[in-house]
Amino acid sequence: MNLYPLQFYPILKERIWGGTKLNSVLQKPVVSSTTGESWELSAVPNDVSVVSNGAFKGKSLTTIISDFPEEVLGKAVFEKYGFDFPLLFKFIDAREDLSIQLHPNDVLAKKHHNSLGKTEMWYVMQADEGARLIVGFKEDSNQEEYLQHLEDKNLIVLLQEYAVSKGDVFFLETGTIHAIGAGVLIAEIQQTSDITYRVYDWDRVDAQGNYRELHTDLALEALNYTSHTTKIDYSTTVNVPNKLVHCPYFKTNRIVLDGTVDWKSHEGSFTVFMCTEGEFRFKMNEELYTYSKGDTVLIPAQIEGFEISGKASVLEIYL
Repeated sequence: MNLYPLQFYPILKERIWGGTKLNSVLQKPVVSSTTGESWELSAVPNDVSVVSNGAFKGKSLTTIISDFPEEVLGKAVFEKYGFDFPLLFKFIDAREDLSIQLHPNDVLAKKHHNSLGKTEMWYVMQADEGARLIVGFKEDSNQEEYLQHLEDKNLIVLLQEYAVSKGDVFFLETGTIHAIGAGVLIAEIQQTSDITYRVYDWDRVDAQGNYRELHTDLALEALNYTSHTTKIDYSTTVNVPNKLVHCPYFKTNRIVLDGTVDWKSHEGSFTVFMCTEGEFRFKMNEELYTYSKGDTVLIPAQIEGFEISGKASVLEIYL
């Protein structure tokens, strides 16, 4: 079987803080006013993506990897992760502030949840006036200071807030305390993990009057109290990959496309494209594939190259 660029049905997630931008901005089939996440490409158990185009339409990501492991994942990725797809791709719409939270590293996630850890990055696709992200401590802190402010419900005074706009990029290593603020729409690239330690949820309740679960004790073991830089500065040159985040778990570039370029695969790895603005096309074996803002596409490692054309902003992710 000759593989081709694969798209998947979005897995939509209701969240207490969600909104309607996934539909109004990204044209996802949202049916409520509190849809917070669109999982674009996932192998998380019970949330495995299903192909929406071509000969494999209706087949799950895990089935395709099982049938064509090296052809889809790439030799190097398969040797490291086996049949497991190592990344999770999302769009997130925060109508309200998300909880203040953090994620464990691989060791703790394995120990407590038999899961990978959750290193992640954010690319801001849209931000309302005055919107902000909360990422990390303003200054180095410690457990005593953290717990006192948590008990007093003024943890926010210890944390770094960033006013944000379209195109801003943040890299969150495990243990980094954070919250996506109200009015922000982001693309998120992360390890395949759904482990979150929620430490403060603004004292809000759900429709039934219930508070959401907090994970105070687990968070203490995972928290990094050191202040460190999380916002990524980057340059932009048209029609070439511009480095955003290159870490042990994934590499992400931004391509500002204006015209036609030849794309080459990354040896040993699949590639994922997330379109954050505009429209572009792949031409491969005389076949045309067209994508627009909000589309996510998996390029199997077997595909070595093709022509890309259009006017768009695209995130390119690989291992």
